Amino acid sequence: AYPSDIVDEMRGANLQILEGTLYPLLTRLKNADMLTYRWVESNSGPPRKYFSLTPKGEEFYNELAATWYELANAVNALTNRKDSLTTSATQPDEPAQPNI
Repeated sequence: AYPSDIVDEMRGANLQILEGTLYPLLTRLKNADMLTYRWVESNSGPPRKYFSLTPKGEEFYNELAATWYELANAVNALTNRKDSLTTSATQPDEPAQPNI
């Protein structure tokens, strides 16, 4: 993927990211052998660097996605219980009876 396409896709999903944040991340992933890149000639300027996942990067992505889905399912389960949790939490307690 071309970095500016990644930024556009993230912005389309309402995630704000700056290219200045993305490039160091891509470099770290490349240095960790999770990404590779290829140069592609451009009709309107210098060649462009396109990144793709390596097998190690695919494995890391799959592990990260599985963890994310587990977390999302846990949050959804808690959110679905919100009504019962907030109902019991907002009901006033019985006033304490003085010990006489």
